[in-house]
Amino acid sequence: MSEAPSRHLIKKYSNRKLYDTYTRHYITLEDIGRLVREGRDVKVVHRDTGEDLTPAILSQIVAREERRGGNGHHDSQALLDYLRRTMSVPAELVTGEVEKRVGDVESLVDGALERALKRLNIPTRRDIVRLNARLDALEGRSGAKPAAKRPRRSRRPAAATATARTRRGAA
Repeated sequence: MSEAPSRHLIKKYSNRKLYDTYTRHYITLEDIGRLVREGRDVKVVHRDTGEDLTPAILSQIVAREERRGGNGHHDSQALLDYLRRTMSVPAELVTGEVEKRVGDVESLVDGALERALKRLNIPTRRDIVRLNARLDALEGRSGAKPAAKRPRRSRRPAAATATARTRRGAA
């Protein structure tokens, strides 16, 4: 007899029957439990919708074994470990994907905001920092004493700042 594949795809029908697509036979919850204890990778899906039912089916198997008293602590532990592993993988994938998407959205918003500010001739924080650095450099060249407490943000009206940006050229 040949070795079974690492993944058994089990389809659950509306009439609650379970069909193993590899062995091409209907199987029971006990058979699925045996496959898991043997170290096989099992995935249970609803035949019509494709919804992954693996965690629910494995929970059902564990609960049934607990009610019967189980076949020993080792068997129940193998099922619980498999259940935990099956349930945590999608959470890890989702978390990573969400973090990536949040970063993408932040980049899009930053870019859109910067373009809008540029179109409206409103200086960005980067523009203000550059202007302050230029003012410091000019004060240093002229020998004038730098202002003791110059605010880090420009207090000039937006129109004056826009005029200054236009004179030096749009960055």
